[in-house]
Amino acid sequence: TGTALDRLDGAGWHTLHSLPLPGGDRVHHLLIGPGGLFALHVLPARRQRVRIGDPLVTLGRRTPQPLLRRVRADADRASHALTAQVHPVLVLVEPAHVTVTAPPRSVRVLTDGDLPGLARTGGTLKPADVEALHATARDRATWARL
Repeated sequence: TGTALDRLDGAGWHTLHSLPLPGGDRVHHLLIGPGGLFALHVLPARRQRVRIGDPLVTLGRRTPQPLLRRVRADADRASHALTAQVHPVLVLVEPAHVTVTAPPRSVRVLTDGDLPGLARTGGTLKPADVEALHATARDRATWARL
């Protein structure tokens, strides 16, 4: 996932990986570019069935987990730190099949193969805004203030 996101750097996008949040949590990947800001939470699902019913995510035969709450919370914390809207995204890596029983509220669900399409989202940020937000996000003090 990180490698796929790094390929977007030449197209006006910046990616930051594994941003620490107070309390031991972290934003897996933060994507900043003309289409906005996206907090990506990665779920390895190699050859497993994934069922999504907001807020629960079921991976294979495991017990359903309220993962979408965490994805939204991490994006909300990033929004607070950056004083800009950050969109939550759940990225499923190599799932065998994805079933959505209840559409997730405000969380975009993608597979790792869909990531390049995320960079083609419409322009909402100017290049100067992208650079300013990237500089703020790179500053560790930004995340320590949460």
